[in-house]
Amino acid sequence: MSEKGYTPWEEIERQILSPRASLSAESRGRDRAEEPVPYRTAYQRDRDRILHCKSFRRLKHKTQVFLAPEGDHYRTRLTHTLEVAQIARTIARALRLNEDLTEAVALGHDLGHTPFGHAGERTLRKCRDGGFHHYEQSVRVVEKLEKNGNGLNLTWEVRDGILHHTGGDEAATPEGRIVRWADKIAYVNHDMDDAIRAGVLREEDVPMELHLALGDSPSARIDTLVMAMIKGSQEDIAMDPEIDPYFWDLHSFMYDYLYFNPKAKSEESKVDGMLTALFEYYVKNPDKLPAEYALIRERDGVDVAVCDYIAGMTDNFALEMYHELYVPRSWAIKLY
Repeated sequence: MSEKGYTPWEEIERQILSPRASLSAESRGRDRAEEPVPYRTAYQRDRDRILHCKSFRRLKHKTQVFLAPEGDHYRTRLTHTLEVAQIARTIARALRLNEDLTEAVALGHDLGHTPFGHAGERTLRKCRDGGFHHYEQSVRVVEKLEKNGNGLNLTWEVRDGILHHTGGDEAATPEGRIVRWADKIAYVNHDMDDAIRAGVLREEDVPMELHLALGDSPSARIDTLVMAMIKGSQEDIAMDPEIDPYFWDLHSFMYDYLYFNPKAKSEESKVDGMLTALFEYYVKNPDKLPAEYALIRERDGVDVAVCDYIAGMTDNFALEMYHELYVPRSWAIKLY
């Protein structure tokens, strides 16, 4: 500890980060107080806890955009998360903001995402009384579901950034607001890359004015948009006003030509039927839920416990459970 009570890394933050950066030593803290450690700041510890938790590992088997794609190079929810983290860290470093806080928020932002991407989210929103939003579920994961119900005990700033990474109010910290932008920059560009790989889009389909303003490939456009964020965020977190309209035109283009494209979304009706059937089965048979959901049933209700269970499933596990519950098995008669 320094003479003022700062750990070595907290002291380094105070010396090198921007005056508007969120310093670890000034965090609002955790729900359960913990002793500081000399070699990691509070935000470094949060990042590590997220990286090592089970929900993070399951992201590798959850859909980003394309359901059950054939090929090794399509994004999953995990690779999306890593790309968001890298974009966010680059912006935070250039602005001398807290890179560890930024990375922790980015790595945790989709922990509550459902199997089968936003198709699964829409189904759970319809099934559960009170609705469902993956950003709220991500906070629930880190507060109440991980570590056998004890949660990860993350700092307030990380949880705030996760909660506000999309829609509604913005995060309280500039680092959290960076992740909000990085998420959009990442998915618009890497989803286009996957769509081109899948033959759903061609690079030539992108309007010429977007090529001229942003670049001729997903990687070139990411570079342009990251530079626009750095240039536009000298006071608050915002995109360079010269580039901002082109980004939103690209965003709209992706919704029109991919996210609502019947070719890319042809299987989503099956997702709705499958997850609805699973939800209804477990609501009617709550004793079939794994034992760790018993306390949630008592505390929050059956529909919340069922929602927690299904939201945590990977694509493959949801398919497996549906097959086990609803698809007849082959059988053989033993003659002797």
